[in-house]
Amino acid sequence: MQKIRTVESLAGLPSPLSISVWWNGGSILALLLGVQIVTGLFLSMHYTADMVNTFNSVVHLTREVSAGWLVRGVHANSASFFFMFMYLHIGRGLYYQSYISQPHTWSVGVTILLVSMATAFLGYVLPWGQMSYWGATVITNLVSAIPYWGPAIVEWVWGGFSVGQATLNRFYSLHFILPFLIGALSALHMLFLHEKGSTNPLGEHNHVSKVPFHPYFTWKDMVGFLVVAGLLMVVVLFYPSLLGDPENYTTANSMVTPTHIQPEWYFLFAYAILRSIPSKLGGVVALAMSVLILYFLPLASGKSATPAAFTPPYQVVYWVFVLVFILLTWLGACPIEEPYPQLSSALHSFMFVLLGSLAAIPAGWKTFIY
Repeated sequence: MQKIRTVESLAGLPSPLSISVWWNGGSILALLLGVQIVTGLFLSMHYTADMVNTFNSVVHLTREVSAGWLVRGVHANSASFFFMFMYLHIGRGLYYQSYISQPHTWSVGVTILLVSMATAFLGYVLPWGQMSYWGATVITNLVSAIPYWGPAIVEWVWGGFSVGQATLNRFYSLHFILPFLIGALSALHMLFLHEKGSTNPLGEHNHVSKVPFHPYFTWKDMVGFLVVAGLLMVVVLFYPSLLGDPENYTTANSMVTPTHIQPEWYFLFAYAILRSIPSKLGGVVALAMSVLILYFLPLASGKSATPAAFTPPYQVVYWVFVLVFILLTWLGACPIEEPYPQLSSALHSFMFVLLGSLAAIPAGWKTFIY
């Protein structure tokens, strides 16, 4: 009976009539998370984490195992889709100021982003290609920037004096476990969301103009699922390597450094920030703050949201922020030569200013109006 009541409460959740397609992001992310967990489970049945045969096990999985190429293609590319829709979901929350009206939901969402980034990094190392190995070496070395304890922590993470067998075992175990933590955080995210219900473009929470979630929005979610599934299959079947790095088709070699080391596209904005600061510790702090700053938006904002539709300065700042984010992503893929580092340095400072403005403008605009 309790389960039936829970399903009925979810299906009957009062939802605003005016919400648009941008509110489909959460359900699409839940779908992609499920796809990642299921395909990852099948991949783990054929994966070998012994460093010597790891790369060959991935090749065997792709070429010899029945439908292995399809499962791996879906798993690899749906990770990119997951981050694509996560950034869109966060962008929608920024535009409609969800961090003001639902601070707890927002904070859990930022935590999901952080855990997802960690999970994606761990998974990128597992194929044990050239970019996997050197990406792991570069990113884990960033921990050495921590004063005094840094080098010891890096050796502890590696399980030795370099990235090796112990590192691969640990990353494999964590990559398998963390998606279930993301699932638990997603349930908590939904719990906080259902306390007040979804917002709408006007930022209202009253139930006057709301309807039950099912069937009105269930069918809209189904349409979103079909569109995303179609786009994902087009990429997997026709452009499986579109979002990957060609270097990763070569087995890891600690004696040969790739000409241009870079992470997956969804980390390029942070990588551009890291490279733009000469100080190693300063770069690590700026990289961390590029995500952690999202935690502080509810604290820096007023108690009530001013709809973006009625706040022209907010719209301008928001779209400039989106442009800066896209430019930083592009700069992260550029070689380390002038003028790219200088542009990254200027743009990342501008990005922090814009985020601060997004937090301050709603309250200031409301004061100006009244």
